[in-house]
Amino acid sequence: MELEKISQIEAATWVNREEVLRLGVSILFIVGIVLFVSSRGEVSPMLIIAGMIGGYMALNIGANDVANNVGPAVGSRALTLVGAIFIAAVFESSGALIAGGDVVNTIKKGIIDPANIENTEVFIWLMMAALLAGALWLNMATAIGAPVSTTHSIVGGVLGAGIAAGGWEVANWDRMGQIAASWVVSPMIGGIIAAAFLYLMKRTITYQKDMLAAARRMVPILVAIMALAFSSYLALKGLKKIWKFDVPTALMIGAGVAVFIFAVAGPWVERKSRKQSNDKQGVNALFTIPLIFAAAMLSFAHGANDVANSVGPLAAINDALTTGGISAKASIPLWVMMVGAIGISLGLALYGPKLIRTVGSEITELDQMRAFCIALSAAITVIIATQLGLPVSSTHIAVGAVFGVGFLREYLKRNYARVVEQIHLHHLDRDRTDVDRFLEDFQNAGLEGKSDMLQQLKEHSADADLSKKERRGLKRVYHHELVKRSALLKIIAAWIITVPVSGLLAAMLFFMIRGMMLP
Repeated sequence: MELEKISQIEAATWVNREEVLRLGVSILFIVGIVLFVSSRGEVSPMLIIAGMIGGYMALNIGANDVANNVGPAVGSRALTLVGAIFIAAVFESSGALIAGGDVVNTIKKGIIDPANIENTEVFIWLMMAALLAGALWLNMATAIGAPVSTTHSIVGGVLGAGIAAGGWEVANWDRMGQIAASWVVSPMIGGIIAAAFLYLMKRTITYQKDMLAAARRMVPILVAIMALAFSSYLALKGLKKIWKFDVPTALMIGAGVAVFIFAVAGPWVERKSRKQSNDKQGVNALFTIPLIFAAAMLSFAHGANDVANSVGPLAAINDALTTGGISAKASIPLWVMMVGAIGISLGLALYGPKLIRTVGSEITELDQMRAFCIALSAAITVIIATQLGLPVSSTHIAVGAVFGVGFLREYLKRNYARVVEQIHLHHLDRDRTDVDRFLEDFQNAGLEGKSDMLQQLKEHSADADLSKKERRGLKRVYHHELVKRSALLKIIAAWIITVPVSGLLAAMLFFMIRGMMLP
């Protein structure tokens, strides 16, 4: 009996021990930054404090933002949680260190005018407040399980601290209007593209009688489209700090890669499909390897594009302390990029699983085909937005794509329920066995077969044969909720308040720092 009680106590305290372990590792990372920066000779205490805040920011980016790249692959069971964390950590770090670039804009997205900042000290306080505010908001969002944009968090921080430091005229409100528009544009484009690809896959593969034969035709084409999208995406975003490409050139590079991948994918799909069952599960298995590559490429591009931007305020503080002035662009020392890369990897491993589960399974149920559409949508949306000159958020795109897939499934389920109800109403006077047989044949038929059966049903049944009650029955829809509404409302609310909350936090922190630093 005593042993049972001890086991229960141990089980109850295990969660707390895990939290203490995570907190301990995080503190060790911050302490490591302090020791490293301090060992670089005579450095300003402000740089040490900024390094600590930068490390805290990197941990929160890993905990929240990176989940969008691997969440769908984990939710669809193409990757295990441990495998996803490993792949994301390796490719995020590689993207940051290999293709992260040597310089970064000190004023994120050009949202404030540095000419209105009084002096270098005020600029340093502003950047510290912005960095800390962004990190605090990301921490709060992660705690409630809401995936939010790191970029928007920092934008809000810089805007709020900038207004506190230089007044309302310091802000570039036209630019802020574009960023605000992206809150709507990013998820809508991502959702529409993901839903369109899922509908294409259903029409051409899963609605066919012989799914595997259809998959042998379509999967190589879809994988080639993925190769085109991701090659172009990497050329535009992942490698832009090494070599700048315009959209047409990036698409030409992507087209060349797509032709090669198509030639390789055809025989591979042919071999693999021979071992699969002729159902959705068998078709899903064909998308596992492409999904793993997609998760890796998304992580690499995110590391190359967003890590440098996220530690930009830390690089700006370092540059201001080194040069004594305010520069439009600041060099990124290797140690600053390492803080970002290591911090993001640690944050993902320690705190990322919560958001990975949210994106991968708590919004809507995902399988490999749906997750493939989400990953493909993320790359295509960034290419479209780059061509149109629209600022978009990778977080908003990915989450919008998850919702797009879920709402399409709801729509299709409703339509199917309506068709089944129509079949029942047209067979009101028939034997139950005949109705069940017709429904079974209808479910097993391909897309064209279903269409023919419904056409024959209409030809042999006049509208006059149905009573008013039966006609009303035709309008009823069985409402299948395949998207969690509470998750939808929580995420939208978090997106809306990201910039205002991080801005308000940054303004408060700026006045606190200014008050402490002034004599």
